[in-house]
Amino acid sequence: MKIKVVIHHAEEGGYWAEVPALPGCATQGETFEELLKNIYEAVEACLSVDVATTEPDEKQQVMEIAV
Repeated sequence: MKIKVVIHHAEEGGYWAEVPALPGCATQGETFEELLKNIYEAVEACLSVDVATTEPDEKQQVMEIAV
């Protein structure tokens, strides 16, 4: 799996990164090497989140799609 990561230079020094395909998935690092390590950990953590099963009521519909 390939995923795009947007890397930013932090104003206070170091770097921070976000993963647009995974809202809320972001991390930081003092060095670029530390940032890379943290990106892998953040993506793994974001993808491993166990989402609770939702029981829809009459006004909701649940769909599963493949992307």
